[in-house]
Amino acid sequence: MSVGKEPLINLPHVVEAVRLAFEDYERALLANELEVLDDYFWDTDHTVRYGVAENLYGARDIATYRRICTPVGPGRQLRNTVISTFDENYATVSTEFSDGETLRTGRQMQTWVRFPAGWKVVSAHVSVDLSTL
Repeated sequence: MSVGKEPLINLPHVVEAVRLAFEDYERALLANELEVLDDYFWDTDHTVRYGVAENLYGARDIATYRRICTPVGPGRQLRNTVISTFDENYATVSTEFSDGETLRTGRQMQTWVRFPAGWKVVSAHVSVDLSTL
């Protein structure tokens, strides 16, 4: 995006590319495919993931956490997913989720950037509505 120029919002081919990347990320999350999940995060110390009970700084910390946390269960369901794209290389994906076992509602937000190696998550935030615990 250049300064002073309005970004092109939600170009259909960009929304579709991000949707496909996000859906594959979610598939890998449910299958606990750790290497695939690792590859979806920008491999740098600048990547941040704030979770329900953890704050992770850097792709290495995120990968380490994935190997010690309880995997996401197969009952996970998404709703109200919103993909917003800006020009050809930037996107956000926001969604609500349930685990299929409890009444808890979770929220997940990701910022995606398109690099030469493909779309990568550069920051993420996951939270759970504590009022439903």
